[in-house]
Amino acid sequence: MTVTSLSSFHSAAQHGPRPLPLFLDLLRSETAASPERRAAALAGLRAYQEAGRGPGRALAPAVAEAGRARLRDYGDSGGGSGPPVVFVPSLINPPFVLDLEEDKSLLRWLAAQGMRPLLVDWGTPDAAARHETIDFHIEELLLSMLRTLGEPPVLAGYCLGGTIALAAACRMPVAGLVTIAAPWKFNRYGTARPAIAAHWEAARPACEAMGLVPMEVLQAGFWQMDTPRTIAKFERFGRLDPASPQARAFVALEDWANGGAPLTFAAGEQMFDGFFAANRPGAGRWWIGGTRTGPAALSCPAIEFVSATDRIVPAATAAGLPESRTLQSGHVGMIVGGRARAELWEPLRDWICALQHTR
Repeated sequence: MTVTSLSSFHSAAQHGPRPLPLFLDLLRSETAASPERRAAALAGLRAYQEAGRGPGRALAPAVAEAGRARLRDYGDSGGGSGPPVVFVPSLINPPFVLDLEEDKSLLRWLAAQGMRPLLVDWGTPDAAARHETIDFHIEELLLSMLRTLGEPPVLAGYCLGGTIALAAACRMPVAGLVTIAAPWKFNRYGTARPAIAAHWEAARPACEAMGLVPMEVLQAGFWQMDTPRTIAKFERFGRLDPASPQARAFVALEDWANGGAPLTFAAGEQMFDGFFAANRPGAGRWWIGGTRTGPAALSCPAIEFVSATDRIVPAATAAGLPESRTLQSGHVGMIVGGRARAELWEPLRDWICALQHTR
């Protein structure tokens, strides 16, 4: 058997995992008692890094902009022409998980159903944006673009984007609100909160000096929430036929997970200190522009999709909107997994259609 050294992997950004040194440390620790598992994980890592990659997905054209942010219209290209449904992605990973591959694109599927989905693209901040908080992203970027649409949209937010969408729906009239795997009651992260706080305390000085929170800081936190799964997926990948649809899907998803722009320092500080540590949203103490945000402040129909198996955003952290659906797919699987269409896409379409028919 050929033994591969843990130091022989390159760390090119497009081939991840990022940060690679931490990933290798986790791999070493997780497989300490099993040379066979270590060899399998390393083989999977090598296969992932060397996998062929086609051209990336082209984002739809922008119909509005505010600062570095863009609002991209997927309706025209897909045939959709209904009222606007604006998808708000997280600030943490790239927005294209909602348009990952030809057969794994929630946005293009909804357009083919006759809807007009639009996607917020937050752009890439630099150090000059260090003071831009999450509130700034809502007030100055998101709401500015929404006001150009000419009619109240349905807002649909995924992960932290759902948290942002809920707050935005408290600040301007919208036709409806959908949150997907969105945290709100951050105190319900429970025993994970001390580890999250320690992770931020260690990273904060460097982030403050840079004016940015690199995605490596956030990715490292995700890995430590579920180290066994982080390593096991590479063991499984190493056993796949590289030309198989499953292997191609793994590479596309892993490249997405290892991509993404940094957060501004102020947005990271607000997330870690104001949300995870102080639970301002869940405690009803998140005010934006003089408006208290939260489910009680909503004046529109609202539904939340939560997952019973989500380790990144546990179901207990959801806001508790008037309607709720519980899925069995995980945090990312609910968007692009094999059961995504039946569990999320179709119920989401049906809810929005019913909402539009009552207007």
